[in-house]
Amino acid sequence: MREEHDVPLSGLTTMRVGGPAQRLVTVETTDELVDAIREVDDADEPLLVVAGGSNLVISDEGFAGSVVRIATSGVTVESADSGEVLVRVAAGESWDHVVVQAVAEGWSGVEALSGIPGCAGATPIQNVGAYGQEVAQAIDSVRVWDRREQQVRTFSNADCQFTYRHSLFKAEPHYVILDVLFRLGVGTLSGPVAYADLARALGVAAGDRVPLPDAREAVLAQRRLRGMVLDAANHDTWSCGSFFTNPIMSPRSYAALQDRVQTLLGEPRGPDPVDGPLHGSSGVDGSSGADVANMPNERVKVPRFDTPDGQIKTSAAWLIDRAGFGKGYRMPGPAALSTRHPLAVTNRGSATAADVVALAREIRDGVHDAFGVTLVEEPVLVGLSL
Repeated sequence: MREEHDVPLSGLTTMRVGGPAQRLVTVETTDELVDAIREVDDADEPLLVVAGGSNLVISDEGFAGSVVRIATSGVTVESADSGEVLVRVAAGESWDHVVVQAVAEGWSGVEALSGIPGCAGATPIQNVGAYGQEVAQAIDSVRVWDRREQQVRTFSNADCQFTYRHSLFKAEPHYVILDVLFRLGVGTLSGPVAYADLARALGVAAGDRVPLPDAREAVLAQRRLRGMVLDAANHDTWSCGSFFTNPIMSPRSYAALQDRVQTLLGEPRGPDPVDGPLHGSSGVDGSSGADVANMPNERVKVPRFDTPDGQIKTSAAWLIDRAGFGKGYRMPGPAALSTRHPLAVTNRGSATAADVVALAREIRDGVHDAFGVTLVEEPVLVGLSL
C-alpha cells in the first residue's frame, strides 16, 4: 500500500483532466483494498475509488478526501472442461490484457470487447459493450466489498441487474468490486459476428464465426478508425470514449422523434427503418447513416434497434451530428469532439474539466432543442454536473 498527498488526478484518467487528490492510496492486493476502504469509512472521510480512469471526469478542484486507486492484478482459471472455462480476474487487471489472454488461450466471449480501456473491475459497473457483445453475457458472478454491511459479498449474474450500460453497481456505489468471475467458451472461433461493418471487414456474413485472433484484430481496426484505441500522441483518444449513452425510448416516442426529424430535415416520411445492431466503446457511433440527410430523394431515417423488451434504441452520435455538432466540433477552447467520432468529447491537450463539461452541456442542450431528446452522460462526473 502506497500513500501520497496532493497528487494531480489528471494523470489517472484517460480524459487527462482533474485537480489534486488530498490523499491518494494505491493498493495492490485485495486485502489492501478492503483495509484502505475500511480505514476511510471508519474515519468518515469522503472516498473516491479509481482504477483505469477511463470513465471519469474529475473537477478542476480535485477531490477533498481519500482516493483509493485499485492496482490489483491476477487472472486465475478456477475450473475448465471441454466446453467452458471459469476465470477469476482481479478488479485492477487491465481489461485489454484480459482479452489478449482470452484470445491466446482460446477462450471466447469477450473478443469483440478488444481495445476498450480501463480495468476489469469497471466492466460490470457500466456493462460495457461493443460490436454485438456485452460483458454481462460473459460474467458468472461478481465479488464485492459491501461498505454498508462491512463484508464481502458475491452477486450472481442475475443479481447484478444488468441492463444497457447499467448495473446494480452503478446504481449502488457502496459496492466496491474486488474481482469478477467470467464464464467463457472454449474453442478457436469467436462468437457470432453481430455488427455489419465488422462482418464486411472480415469478409463473412453477419452471424458467422471467425478465428478469435481475426475477430480481435478486426475490432481493433474498427476502433482505430474511430480514435477509440488509446494513444498518447493522438488527442482523439484523450477522452472517456462515448460521452453519451444511446437513447432508449418507447415506440410512441420514437415515432414522434421520426416525425420531428422529418419536419426539421424536410423529406417526406416513409416506413420506419430497422437498422442492425449499434456499437461503440461504451455503446454506438451510428456512422452508417452519417450522410443520409444530404442524399437527394432519400428519406431521413432515424437509426433504430428494437430491444427485447419492446423499446427502441437509437444512435446518440446520429442525433449529435444532425443537431449540428459534427466530428471535430469545438467551442472556443481546447475541448472538442473527436475528429473521427462525434460521440467522443476530447481534450485537445490543455483542456480543463470545466471545458469538457461546457462542451458536453452545449451538445446535450443542442440535441434536446433540435429533437426533444435528452442525452444522458455515460462517464461518472466527480464534483461536476451537466
